[in-house]
Amino acid sequence: MTDTTVAAPTLSRRNLLKIGVMGTAFLATAGLTATLSGCSASTPQAGFAVLRESDLPLLNALIPVMLEGAVTPQAMPKAVAGTIQSLDYSLNHLSPEMLKLTVQLFDVLAMPVTRGPLTGVWGSWEKASSEDVRAFLSRWQNSSIALLNMGHASLLQLVMMSWYSRSESWAHCGYPGPPTV
Repeated sequence: MTDTTVAAPTLSRRNLLKIGVMGTAFLATAGLTATLSGCSASTPQAGFAVLRESDLPLLNALIPVMLEGAVTPQAMPKAVAGTIQSLDYSLNHLSPEMLKLTVQLFDVLAMPVTRGPLTGVWGSWEKASSEDVRAFLSRWQNSSIALLNMGHASLLQLVMMSWYSRSESWAHCGYPGPPTV
């Protein structure tokens, strides 16, 4: 009869120290790489409570595409700036867990290593055309991956909530505004 048991590796003090040193070196390298590549947590951009500098290129590319047809081209820059301000206000009032998920979504969309494969936008958001952004939104909306569908729905709801909470958006949809009391 053949012995088929596998001998378990012995864990000596020397092997334990080697593993510990290699693990520490790996974690330190990963942490340093994340910090130098901008993947680490950052503080809010000046003038904002939540939104960071890394979030703004995405939002400046995304919002005009989402507001097409509701805003004239001449009013678009002001509408984008106002929507970003409203979005920051809304994010500042989210629950900590929802804010964490939203920040993670923005991080995934901002990092080049994940942005390209997930969105199809291989360059920076500043260089993305309206067609690139539309293709990304369509890709996520029609994806067979539920997580991408949820990401699309989250982005759409955040932007639309932020835009339609502003008084300048009400005329386009026929809303006269809240009644005066």
